[in-house]
Amino acid sequence: MKIHNTLTGLREELVPGGVKKPSIADYPPVTIYSCGPTVYGHAHIGNFRTFMFNDLLRRYLKFAGYRVNHAMNITDVDDKTIAGSGREGVSLREYTERYTNIFFEDLKSLNIEPVEHYPRATESIDAMIDIMNRLGEKGIVYEKEGSLYFSIAKFGGYGGLSRLDTREIKSGLRYDTDEYEKDDVRDFALWKSTKDDEPSWDTPFGKGRPGWHIECSAMVRKIFGGTIDIHTGGVDLIFPHHENEIAQSEAAYGDRFVRCWIHCEHLLVEGSKMSKSKGNFYTLRDIMEKGHSPRAIRYLLFSAHYRKQLNFTFDGLHQADAALARIDNLLVRLGDVPAGSAGNTEIAPLIARFMEEFTSEMEDDLNVSGGLGKLFDFIHAVNAQINEGAVAREESDLVMNALRRIDAVLGVIFFPADEAASGDVARIEALIAERRDAKKAKNFGRADEIRALLEADGIILEDTKDGTRWKKRK
Repeated sequence: MKIHNTLTGLREELVPGGVKKPSIADYPPVTIYSCGPTVYGHAHIGNFRTFMFNDLLRRYLKFAGYRVNHAMNITDVDDKTIAGSGREGVSLREYTERYTNIFFEDLKSLNIEPVEHYPRATESIDAMIDIMNRLGEKGIVYEKEGSLYFSIAKFGGYGGLSRLDTREIKSGLRYDTDEYEKDDVRDFALWKSTKDDEPSWDTPFGKGRPGWHIECSAMVRKIFGGTIDIHTGGVDLIFPHHENEIAQSEAAYGDRFVRCWIHCEHLLVEGSKMSKSKGNFYTLRDIMEKGHSPRAIRYLLFSAHYRKQLNFTFDGLHQADAALARIDNLLVRLGDVPAGSAGNTEIAPLIARFMEEFTSEMEDDLNVSGGLGKLFDFIHAVNAQINEGAVAREESDLVMNALRRIDAVLGVIFFPADEAASGDVARIEALIAERRDAKKAKNFGRADEIRALLEADGIILEDTKDGTRWKKRK
């Protein structure tokens, strides 16, 4: 498997543990750390584009035979969470726990697999202290007004991930805020002195609370103990967050922090950067409340290559519905193949070629758009065989099993029934209304797609003189 490494700018072979082995089965588990949510509100669909990529990467590695040991952090103390809990007059724990639970509910809605570890920053203070002790012994930190700062001038490799060569590094000038402009590079806070209205912890450096950047370094070290194979996140985290993670981790421990950095590109909404001022800022629940299924949202979020910007549009969601309807239609047809029907010898080679082509696309830097292309070529070929009456029950089962294997990666073909849209009344009514409008506009193709989509979800439509009625199939 080859994957693009942000640090080198090259596509590199995945080598878990850093040492080549004779076979995949001989490798240790692939260690992955993914930057998770800062739990100060509902995660937006841009966040979920990155979380969906993490899920696709994890699922494909398992599909390919690798074992996986994956952590995603929960940032439950930083400037934003403290400000939010202060506004609401509740404890930091109460405030962040609410949004952590919402985050996990949203992951389940999108059929995103749970990972092995969900460390919380507030539970990793001991590991942060260890890093700061080591940096202090090496003279890389300094204290100012009760806060500790990392001196970037004393770390020779600073800027390698984000290509800082042409930027002015202002060592000795400090940033207390967790986020700042990309072209203004200053020493960053490891530990912030206590304030009356902020949560704090007692440490050898005095009472205070962590800066944002040290949290991930501490959690990586606490869980994995040393160099990890893969670190993922959105491109917006390359600088300063990931750059600072490398600096403090490698300066403290003297070994390589991460072998391969993988970053997911931005999500646009209707061609523009998402922002509340533009009215195009959406959480997952905002989109679902508009009648769109989590299944279609999942499909759209992973359908473009992770290193290309994804333009999230409502038309794109309709196209996702249409693509899923094609898949559902094949599942229905496969289920309708009668026992005892005549088969042929073409299905098994067809499946083998599809699996080989799908794997080849995914091995090439997780080219999921190419993989989906191979899936729909396969669907077209199987439908052609069914049209000719050349698929027996045995071949139908073989095709179904192949789709189940592929869905271990995609997670949209056999979407969990309790999360499917069949029970979502608002979505059903919205689709029926869209079908009515499509028929008025003589867009009968879209009207038929909607009927097929709902039928695949177990929804039966009945057109009457009083309008369209629907019921669930028993």
